[in-house]
Amino acid sequence: MLALLRFGCSRQKTTELTPQKIQLAQTWELQPGSAIAGYQVAGGLGDISIFLGGKAVFAPFTGSVQPYQGNCVLFSSDEVPAYLFRLCGLKQPQVGDVRRGDVIGAGTYLQFAALRKQPNGTWAFVEPSRSILERTLKQHQTR
Repeated sequence: MLALLRFGCSRQKTTELTPQKIQLAQTWELQPGSAIAGYQVAGGLGDISIFLGGKAVFAPFTGSVQPYQGNCVLFSSDEVPAYLFRLCGLKQPQVGDVRRGDVIGAGTYLQFAALRKQPNGTWAFVEPSRSILERTLKQHQTR
């Protein structure tokens, strides 16, 4: 019974599956995951669209992947604590703890956004660095 309470009902497991809510500094009515005229919005303010053609994307650092709105996930890492990365368009993304180079998911298109934490606690869209995008699109080679 004690083991069930400790492992089976852990807070970590629930947190991983609960869609993450963050407050964005820039407000925009239509967000990825919103619906309009029966269609799902796939990208929005601050997203970079990359044609994957079904290929995988990888964790750029050791960190955590959490569900977000619609078919989007948020990636966070203690290695870059002031940043979150929003990845949309992946089919059946891997959620939970990941190591650098682990597959997060795959899809036809990736909508990628980088968010930087602001002093007031909100998250603002910033231009993602080329090196982080490269780490996301290429598997880490030291495994």
